Amino acid sequence: SAEWVPLMTEDGQVIGGAPRPLVHNGSLWLHPVVHLHVFSSDGKLLLQLRPKTKKIQPGRWDTAVGGHITYGEKLQDALKRETVEEIGLTAFDAQLIRKYVWKCKDEHEYVFVFRTHSDGPFNPRNVGEVDELRFWSKEELANAIGKGLLTPNLENELSEGLLELVGRRIKERR
Repeated sequence: SAEWVPLMTEDGQVIGGAPRPLVHNGSLWLHPVVHLHVFSSDGKLLLQLRPKTKKIQPGRWDTAVGGHITYGEKLQDALKRETVEEIGLTAFDAQLIRKYVWKCKDEHEYVFVFRTHSDGPFNPRNVGEVDELRFWSKEELANAIGKGLLTPNLENELSEGLLELVGRRIKERR
């Protein structure tokens, strides 16, 4: 049976649910997803390379962690589940930094954007979910924009302030 996802209004209210395949079949029903941006201690941004077998944005670099919230699942639980599945990180503290609606020909998503700091090690659990993980510098990211290397959604987040966060060293927490 198909996994169910919540359906939402543009102001973030859950109004129902639908089987996950139906939200990516051209219906453009608004549904929630989580993104986690992982920064290294020297300020680089971790990205994942999407497998060429993916239906949406195959073979492009994307947010380190991105995934659907399932119907009835708490936001923090979805974030933890997706982070373990996609990069194998189990212990982390994440801050919610932004919420926005993303719409393109394939998707209509209510995106909850989080950030955290980790130098790894990373160990993706779901074979086939992620082809490669690597840290990118601010210069590498800036040079990649507009070249078809990054997903449009990631390029949007970079242009909306994410790029400004890259390269900042974190202050030691005491």
